[in-house]
Amino acid sequence: MTSQATDRGTNWLTGAGLRPTRQRVALANLLVGDGQHRHVTAESLFSAVKGNGDSVSLATVYNTLRAFCDAGLLQEVMVDGAKSYFDTNTHDHPHFYWEDEQRLSDAPAEELDIASIPDAPEGAEIAKVDVVIRLRKKS
Repeated sequence: MTSQATDRGTNWLTGAGLRPTRQRVALANLLVGDGQHRHVTAESLFSAVKGNGDSVSLATVYNTLRAFCDAGLLQEVMVDGAKSYFDTNTHDHPHFYWEDEQRLSDAPAEELDIASIPDAPEGAEIAKVDVVIRLRKKS
């Protein structure tokens, strides 16, 4: 990792009020070190951090991703009710889920037009609306 990537990861953490521990910095560098947005699963991030030679357990990756979400650094996108992807772009935007590749990518928000959504039931409020457009190769 370059020092610029390490600085970007450390600044990302401290800007959200998180202490930059060794494990957090290692994961932050992979997530934002190059300045690009990405969608990762805990497993793919775990593989990447191990590939860099860092010693981090899968449980630590899960706990760290949860802490990053709680701090507003990531948004979690659920697919199939059990598979979570973590997105470094925390602005509201739609996603494509590529079923054949089990991959998540951003969809063009400017092409999405939602005219209305139902009112929340009494005593509830809408916390978030996720738009995941599922794709598969044509037969």
